[in-house]
Amino acid sequence: MNDWITVCKIDDILPETGVCALVGKAHVAIFRPYHSNELYAISNIDPFAHASVLSRGIIGQHDDELWVASPLKKQRFRLKDGYCFDDENNSIPHYEVKVNDDGSVLVKAD
Repeated sequence: MNDWITVCKIDDILPETGVCALVGKAHVAIFRPYHSNELYAISNIDPFAHASVLSRGIIGQHDDELWVASPLKKQRFRLKDGYCFDDENNSIPHYEVKVNDDGSVLVKAD
């Protein structure tokens, strides 16, 4: 497939939060950690709780690594690649994401 899917406008994602989007058949969490167009996209599925909730997690940073903590079981997933700091065997997919000149947020579907 490898198509870019428009999911929302950058202004729809408040800084320091995330949103969930359905990209193809994947639940994708898109995060905007700063007051900029810098975005990250990882799976929204928490592999420990088997629930689509990561977009509601808390964004944190340690040693220049941005991560989100699951709102359910608190495991931390690195935003740039979905790596699970608490159990690398439960790392999750990450997705390419970009902002067009018109402010549209696009995620690359697998």
